[in-house]
Amino acid sequence: MAVPLRRRLLVLPLLLAAGGLRAAERSSGGSSSAMEELATEKEAEESHRQDSVSLLTFILLLTLTILTIWLFKHRRVRFLHETGLAMIYGLIVGVILRYGTPSTSGHDKPFSCSQESRPFTTLLVNVSGKFFEYTLKGEISPGKIHNVEQNDMLRKVTFDPEVFFNILLPPIIFHAGYSLKKRHFFRNLGSILAYAFLGTAVSCFIIGNLMYGVVKLMKLVGQLSGKFYYTDCLLFGAIISATDPVTVLAIFNELHADVDLYALLFGESVLNDAVAIVLSSSIVAYQPTGENSHAFDAAAFFKSVGVFLGIFSGSFMMGAVTGVVTALVTKFTKLHCFPLLETALFFLMSWSTFLLAEACGFTGVVAVLFCGITQAHYTYNNLSVESRSRTKQLFEVLHFLAENFIFSYMGLALFTFQKHIFSPVFIIGAFIAIFLGRAAHIYPLSFLLNLGRRHKISWNFQHMMMFSGLRGAMAFALAIRDTATYSHQMMFSTTLLIVFFTVWIVGGGTTPMLSWLNIRVGVDPDQDPPPTNDSFQVLQGDGLDSERRNRTKQESAWLFRLWYSFDHNYLKPILTHSGPPLTTTLPSWCGLIARCLTSPQVYDNQEQLREEDSDFILNDGDLTVTYGDTTITANGSSGPHTATTSLDGRRTKSNSEEALERDLGAADHEVTSRGTRLVFPLEDNA
Repeated sequence: MAVPLRRRLLVLPLLLAAGGLRAAERSSGGSSSAMEELATEKEAEESHRQDSVSLLTFILLLTLTILTIWLFKHRRVRFLHETGLAMIYGLIVGVILRYGTPSTSGHDKPFSCSQESRPFTTLLVNVSGKFFEYTLKGEISPGKIHNVEQNDMLRKVTFDPEVFFNILLPPIIFHAGYSLKKRHFFRNLGSILAYAFLGTAVSCFIIGNLMYGVVKLMKLVGQLSGKFYYTDCLLFGAIISATDPVTVLAIFNELHADVDLYALLFGESVLNDAVAIVLSSSIVAYQPTGENSHAFDAAAFFKSVGVFLGIFSGSFMMGAVTGVVTALVTKFTKLHCFPLLETALFFLMSWSTFLLAEACGFTGVVAVLFCGITQAHYTYNNLSVESRSRTKQLFEVLHFLAENFIFSYMGLALFTFQKHIFSPVFIIGAFIAIFLGRAAHIYPLSFLLNLGRRHKISWNFQHMMMFSGLRGAMAFALAIRDTATYSHQMMFSTTLLIVFFTVWIVGGGTTPMLSWLNIRVGVDPDQDPPPTNDSFQVLQGDGLDSERRNRTKQESAWLFRLWYSFDHNYLKPILTHSGPPLTTTLPSWCGLIARCLTSPQVYDNQEQLREEDSDFILNDGDLTVTYGDTTITANGSSGPHTATTSLDGRRTKSNSEEALERDLGAADHEVTSRGTRLVFPLEDNA
């Protein structure tokens, strides 16, 4: 097996090239050794300089992107998002580096290691009595052995794929969970879960099977020069199913588009990334028994399903546990007296979740996502005012820089990556498969979801979600992680072009599409549609804020409402300084534990139920029902008619309520309490 090894030769090759100089070297060993040390120092200095230039290149790219973003925002230009700008600047720099810089390194000399059956990750090579260490960069096909990159600068700007996963992805994913708008997210939780889990799986298998047909077609017409298996097609389906509508969401946020549409797209993209990466790991783990390792095998299939469930649930638990540990530490210590230490601990605990999950064989993306959600729900309440502001701003800045860095590198990689394989048939087939997979993802699921939703997902929403299936950072990171084989190199090159097209063309058409589909813009994210006259309103307290809270309670997913009662009564008091005292929610025989775990601040906090998360809690004592000029309260009278509700949920009628029922005639009604909605549908009896 021939393993090509690169030797970077500066002054030393001149000494080794001629026999006369070799003789001179042997006669004057001291001077030769000094020259070799000098050459080594110069090489190290040159390498350091090139490292600095490569990093400076990306910093200048980000700086130029930021300035251009400001100009676009100042001029209210919306046809190109900041990520598209970063890709354009990356392309320009890539062209300059590829065609504007000369080759600076020496030649490659292959050494024969035919007696070895596998490549080694590290080699120690004896050169004239001195040992040099070489690391494995990857396999090179025999036809390209003389076309190895000779430009040191291009090699420097080509990053290890692990840099994306371990350094750039964690702040992007964590920020998505930490900045989650829980109110609108949980209002559409059921639909989001369906789109993210079932929809992504459907999209993956449809794209994978369609691409397998394309590969068969390529083989028939003679355009397939390497091996491309069915599992490779499924892997491509999982990679390209990771949506990243960052451009669309940014425009939605700027134009204040419909909040439910924003929540559906944002929630799907957040969970969709996690599902896609676990799905790709499960496909890689698919190993049938027998001679044909790429044929369908039922046992291997169910094993992959088990791997998917195990990895996802394990990653979820690891992220949630890390968030809970951080909440307990911040609650039972005095770190809030030292905001700098508090912020530093929060940052390290959050980032370590990703690395811990990867080290344990789970998926860091899933772990850090749910760590961010847990930190926002629990730990955030324990932080000091300074730390709350610092953590929000810190991860927002890291998210912005990491995301734009990745998109800049995408543009750069189009010219600096040495293993591109572009196949027109595969590329065209991929675009068609993505369109069909997205359509099968959105429309059938929306039809099924509308059967159980009060607020239907309208056709214009469905068309906009279909249009907004952009691909971005996650698809690129998954594709570049493994480019060792022919099939993976073709998948990476195609993924790169798909990201370019969706960000530039689809992202640029978001504003015209919103107008064409007549989707509401300029909507206050805290504003709900006005109540209609043919149904009751549920009010809590006074004012529009109370009405908004209760409307959220009505529309939140039923599963979340059940969970929230347990969370509010037990988890919040244990992990934070908010919620009701545990002495009032736990049994009397748990009094000692309740007093130990309940924070003293809980007793002093008179506004605990007005926190942001109380949007999802409906208390018996605050229940108010109004219809027209008639008001019914659960704990007193606020109008001419009153009714009382006991603590166990039983409802006692009064004379005034009976009069109200007579006024309403034969109208059906249903009354429930503790977090469930009150529904008084009226029917026209005329």
